[in-house]
Amino acid sequence: MKSVFCIGELLIDFIAKTEKNNLGKAKDFSRNPGGAPANVACAISKLGGLSKFIGSVGKDSFGSYLLEVLKDNNVDVSLAQRSDAFTTLAFVSLDEKGERDFVFSRGADEKLKYDSCIKKEFNNNIVHFGAATALLGGNLEDAYNRYFFDALTQNTFISFDPNFRSDLWNNQTDVFIKKCLPFIQKSHLCKFSLEEAQLLSGETNPIDCSGVLHEIGAQVIAITLGKKGTLVSTNKKQKTIPSIEVKTVDTTGAGDAFIGCLLYQIASLTSTSGIMEDFSLLNKMVIKANKAGAYSTTGYGAISSLPNYNAVFNS
Repeated sequence: MKSVFCIGELLIDFIAKTEKNNLGKAKDFSRNPGGAPANVACAISKLGGLSKFIGSVGKDSFGSYLLEVLKDNNVDVSLAQRSDAFTTLAFVSLDEKGERDFVFSRGADEKLKYDSCIKKEFNNNIVHFGAATALLGGNLEDAYNRYFFDALTQNTFISFDPNFRSDLWNNQTDVFIKKCLPFIQKSHLCKFSLEEAQLLSGETNPIDCSGVLHEIGAQVIAITLGKKGTLVSTNKKQKTIPSIEVKTVDTTGAGDAFIGCLLYQIASLTSTSGIMEDFSLLNKMVIKANKAGAYSTTGYGAISSLPNYNAVFNS
């Protein structure tokens, strides 16, 4: 089993319990650990895989709480850092369909410092880049780009998820697109929501989106389509893999559960090139990943709702 290094933010999601259509009027919130890369790390470890988190949290009680949550979920946090800045917070409202809206208060996540000693650990393993806050500047973006270069120079399988959040970019989506392009060009696996695929490709139809993204350089593409499933695409074949029906409560972390499950399966392969060469195998993996993503929407919060191995593979 290969290790999966997940690089990016770890934060607190405060989810509004009332006034779900107006975050500004909400008075009661539930505290949930989150951050896309951290969610992915937990998704992998909860399935029985080996995951390591690289990111920064504050030296405050929230930071301590978050690291304990990752430890409790068997994520290796030995590479995580503590900063004098406060732990990053996100305030989240959910509508009746479980769709989300974010307001971020950014802190320690952007203080991550590059560690050159980690490079050698990437060899023969997997590195997942989740970009929700990583492309917003600060030390994190510098470290993120340098770790990406390190992964490219090692025998490393690279996964990328842009994790686009419109509230973070306002009228600067062109900057976001530009910063994502090198990762799309060089990554072995790219996971996109439909919105992200449309934004980054300039197309509307998922198949057309995948065509443009392949032209940029992506080798294997997964475009999640919510209840409709996932479009899986290589340079030679495309197929939409249906999902399963569940009663959705909260979609937070569904994409992270999906990519985490997919990476868990890839990490168990003798050779990661298998998913590029065997489209049938890739389809079977996505069926399981769809299942993980669907199950994660049946409870509140991201990490707390991630399914275990039995739920995905033995049911």
